[in-house]
Amino acid sequence: MNNPKPQEWRAEKLSANYVADYKPFNFVDGEGVRCSLYVSGCLFHCEGCYNKAAQSFKYGKPYTEALENRIIADLWHESVQGLTLLGGEPFLNTGVCLPLVKRVRALFGHSKDIWSWTGYTWEEMMQETPDKLELLSYIDVLVDGRFEQDLFDPNLAFRGSSNQRIIDVPASMHAQKVVLYVK
Repeated sequence: MNNPKPQEWRAEKLSANYVADYKPFNFVDGEGVRCSLYVSGCLFHCEGCYNKAAQSFKYGKPYTEALENRIIADLWHESVQGLTLLGGEPFLNTGVCLPLVKRVRALFGHSKDIWSWTGYTWEEMMQETPDKLELLSYIDVLVDGRFEQDLFDPNLAFRGSSNQRIIDVPASMHAQKVVLYVK
């Protein structure tokens, strides 16, 4: 497992703007019905990663305007609660994720929520590059921290290991400390 120094991993240098998968109308990547975008590329290399193939920045296919338009069209469905960003590592793919979340907010405001998973901890993220912090500012709920095989617990909701936290991003930014998400 890799531990980056603050601002060491730069999305603009690493990302190839590829996506591993897009899954509309699923029920596992956050609360409610979700449209989930799995971006490609992750340097954390957590032991036991459930999506090991997506660690490659060239896995899958290039992100396109057609895919983005499909995601937006799917989000218009009344039953869809929101968008989820996973990977790979969304915060190493800000070139894909940031324009998408901006478009979602412009079209839907906060009527659709945005969830994201990241290998970064909240504390690490607070020391990161402006593009990562900007992406974070659009997120409602963040599941943070690297997956740790020794702390794996299949009974945890929305987390693979007990070190990971489900964070209310707007409340945490306001409080300037981690505020856990409560349903």
